[in-house]
Amino acid sequence: MKNSKLKLINFIFAFAFIVIIFGSGYKLGEYKGLSSITFPSNSNTNVKNLDFSLFWNVWAELEKKYVDKTKLDSKKMFYGAIKGMVAALDDPYTFFLTPDENIQSKDDLSGKFEGIGAQLGLKDGRIVIIAPLKQSPAEKAGVRTGDFINEVDGQKTASWTLPQAVSKIRGPKGSKVKLTLERSGKELQLTIIRDQIIVLSIELSYEKNLVILKLNQFGENTNEEWDKAVSEIENKWAKKEIKGMVLDLRDNPGGYLESSVYLASEFLPEGKLVVKQESTVNPSHEYRVERNGRLLNIPLSILINKGSASASEILGGSLRDHKRAKLIGEKSFGKGSVQEALDLREGAGLHVTVAKWILPNGDWINSKGIEPDIKIENKIPEGNTLTNETDKQLEKAIEILLE
Repeated sequence: MKNSKLKLINFIFAFAFIVIIFGSGYKLGEYKGLSSITFPSNSNTNVKNLDFSLFWNVWAELEKKYVDKTKLDSKKMFYGAIKGMVAALDDPYTFFLTPDENIQSKDDLSGKFEGIGAQLGLKDGRIVIIAPLKQSPAEKAGVRTGDFINEVDGQKTASWTLPQAVSKIRGPKGSKVKLTLERSGKELQLTIIRDQIIVLSIELSYEKNLVILKLNQFGENTNEEWDKAVSEIENKWAKKEIKGMVLDLRDNPGGYLESSVYLASEFLPEGKLVVKQESTVNPSHEYRVERNGRLLNIPLSILINKGSASASEILGGSLRDHKRAKLIGEKSFGKGSVQEALDLREGAGLHVTVAKWILPNGDWINSKGIEPDIKIENKIPEGNTLTNETDKQLEKAIEILLE
């Protein structure tokens, strides 16, 4: 994985927010004197001579008249202004990050953080659980994929962005957070004790002479973990100890686009198109297989559900389009955009939507998702968790491979 300051990242849920350091030594009179801003000479907007006197006028009135002077924090106010500017684009995946939030965002992709262990997303403008992580405090407390988060510690989430939700739900190990969830039109409240969350990208298991590979995310360590797992699978396949493979992409919220291409290349011949990136600001780019895959001939079934998003949709969709595997389960989440992660000065960050990605057959699945070849819904009774015995989707994938 490249460690450059610019990385293309597909996020289903964005784990951060807003920032840049602002000098707080200005006096009120100096605010009033800054009525305009000089924009870069290469700016393609029509605001090069925009009058900012209204901005400073509002700032001055707040400092003069706001009742609670303890809340007049210049840095927070400036961060809020930047946040509002970025939010005006009306794109939940384009957002600004403070230095702390930027570190937190990178920790997510390294597979280590403190919180409740749930991937968040947006659906119809509402905060939704994309997936609770396996063995996480969220899963143990009963949080489920598809739950809407209506309140966090009594605060309504109706107007929140993803970064806001993450900042409120994350917290140090041992602390508590109270969530008001909505499930099937009914509200329920859960109090969850936060813990350190360590996410492994890959989990291997074996059943009925088949290998089942659960892929949890496309993060910093995914390719390395993948290579180790594939070595084991390749060895068993060569010895005829296994008859096929189930690739489980359910509840996988995505991550690095490049990682999805790397994994897809394990199953496709060299030169095959994995995904195409289209943009109005950058040249279009085709991501093709550029290496010799080690699992080109192994029979393959792929599991998806509404928690499968972004990079997992690229992987599953490209293998479907090339008729390498059948998709089994439920329609995927539907995130078809690419974000560029920028590291700014003072440790700040900015995630910007720079392109959309298109599957080999020409589908742009944004907000639509990918329909499975075989549709099966797992219905879990209230109070229970999914097991291999009750997993109808996995059962079907195994059945197809053993036919």
